[in-house]
Amino acid sequence: MHVVLVADHASINGGQAKVAIESALGLAARGVRVSLFAAVGPVDPRLEPAGIRVVCLEQDDIATTRNKLAFAAQAIWNGPARRALARELAACDPRDTVVHVHAFAKALSPSIGTALRASGLPCLYTMHEFFLVCPTGGFYAYPEQKICHRTPMSASCIVANCDARSYPRKVARMVRHIGLTQVARLPDLFSHVITISDLQERVVRPLMPPGTAFHRVDNPIAVAQAPLRDGPPGDALFVGRISTEKGAPIFAEAARRAGARAVFVGDGPERAALAARYPEAVMLGWRDAAGVQALMRQARALVFPSVWYEGQPLTVYEALACGAPVIVSDACAGREAVVDGETGFWFRSGDPESLATHLRSLSDDRLATRMGRAAYARYWAAPLSLDAHLDRLARVYETVMRGADARDPVAAAAAERSIPAT
Repeated sequence: MHVVLVADHASINGGQAKVAIESALGLAARGVRVSLFAAVGPVDPRLEPAGIRVVCLEQDDIATTRNKLAFAAQAIWNGPARRALARELAACDPRDTVVHVHAFAKALSPSIGTALRASGLPCLYTMHEFFLVCPTGGFYAYPEQKICHRTPMSASCIVANCDARSYPRKVARMVRHIGLTQVARLPDLFSHVITISDLQERVVRPLMPPGTAFHRVDNPIAVAQAPLRDGPPGDALFVGRISTEKGAPIFAEAARRAGARAVFVGDGPERAALAARYPEAVMLGWRDAAGVQALMRQARALVFPSVWYEGQPLTVYEALACGAPVIVSDACAGREAVVDGETGFWFRSGDPESLATHLRSLSDDRLATRMGRAAYARYWAAPLSLDAHLDRLARVYETVMRGADARDPVAAAAAERSIPAT
């Protein structure tokens, strides 16, 4: 088997790239021939020594470009990426190749769809976010600070100023979405779609062509099993981007009401404002993975107050693996990892008093310790390891390559059940 992975970035700059690169390394270690096609460098130094062919176009993304107008054109339709991908796929053997797209919206653009279709190679897409069906990628109205339930590209969607930055950027994204649906026709092209949470599938299924085959493949969690802490639990912890959509202000307010100390790990646009308004909160800034996990092992709880859908928030699973109970918003996909009242709590999304109620409950050291132990035991009974991820991925690849009719879900499911894990 030859797996061609397609992603915006050739090094880890977030969750999407991390999953693509770690799965590339894992597949290569299993003897699978792997190629990675990406727009933005640098290239992760582990890839080529592992025998992975890397094609990186060394293009810009929004964070590195010096010409915003040129990048806007690239994001709408990246002609050089389309041509380079077409050349790469033309050299692939259709008898043993599968193309797995992880990301396109931050650099590659929907133009890759025309190269994929012309190649005739079997392909699939992992929906790390919602750009395949939502022009802004998140089903979230930033000015309103709430989940958006408008039908994508409907009249109400078109006139809504829901972008995080400006309505002109929303217009550019809608133009890109027209290219995605009408020119590249990506929803039709990706008849096999990997989802990473049940909530995600429920949201996108009505917006995809009838009969699209959905495959659930959880992302791997990079946490080594370690003994539970001996001492009493510490503080409530927030890990991630300190922003409104991630619910950071809700956590700060809830902690004040509950008389708990809020500890923030990360950075973001709301950090300065929250530090000024809630001087009792602790702002630790970013930590590396080992540092974050060390904090989680000592935490009273991880608080995940995100007010948008999310995909599969890895932070939640990492905390459970470290033995920290999780208090999670009931509107986001993170709730699927938490057994309410056993390994943590669900709270009413956007409601600081609802969150404060659970913070008060977990001020009881015995309850926090008991829930932490339950979280740890439940996670490690079926850990989301890289091996488990690769086993599931291999079965999906075989299904796609066997040519099971993705528009016939019964046939696709039957074909997938017949393939053993590697």
